[in-house]
Amino acid sequence: MALFRQASAVRPTVGLTNSPAATAPPDGKKAVLRMGLLFFIAGLAGCDQARIQELEEGVSTEAQVRARFGTPEKTWEARDMAMLPFPGAAAEPGARTLEFNRQPAGTVNYMVTIGPDGRMSALRQVLTPQNFARVLPGMSMEQVRKMLGKPMKVTTYALKRETHYDWRFVNPPSTLMIFTVVFNNDLRVTGTGSVDEESVYPKSR
Repeated sequence: MALFRQASAVRPTVGLTNSPAATAPPDGKKAVLRMGLLFFIAGLAGCDQARIQELEEGVSTEAQVRARFGTPEKTWEARDMAMLPFPGAAAEPGARTLEFNRQPAGTVNYMVTIGPDGRMSALRQVLTPQNFARVLPGMSMEQVRKMLGKPMKVTTYALKRETHYDWRFVNPPSTLMIFTVVFNNDLRVTGTGSVDEESVYPKSR
């Protein structure tokens, strides 16, 4: 996916010092921190996969979904999702979509659609390159929020009149990445970009 702006123009720098020696831990420590984070994220993903395997589209009920995933971050009605490109089952009259957010610690967000009959009709992990490619200039902040779920971080730049939404995801097999959407003062998309998480948030602690 083409980047609308260079990553350096998208990234916040507040709180970072210009001294590499002050911010960068020894290479060995960085490797340990990074591996620890990867193992933690893998553990979260493993738990989710176990829950997903217990559910079946067209069979599992909303109560069964909630029993495995907990309380949703947000519940979207069919009319909310109808404004999205390729909404699928989520826009079917009477359907509701439950958002289960795994940001900021995780690298996924799930949208689970409950059909008019009260049974699960779709379960999607939405933080994917295919979904990122559907975020286009001119889209509203509300549309992006419904497509990708709650971001890991929201940063407002008053002087630039911009707001940046960040999501963490994994570029296979194991590279932690940040996907950013830039909105203008009218809350419309002006650009997107992806960058290695290590270059944005160095593991200096």
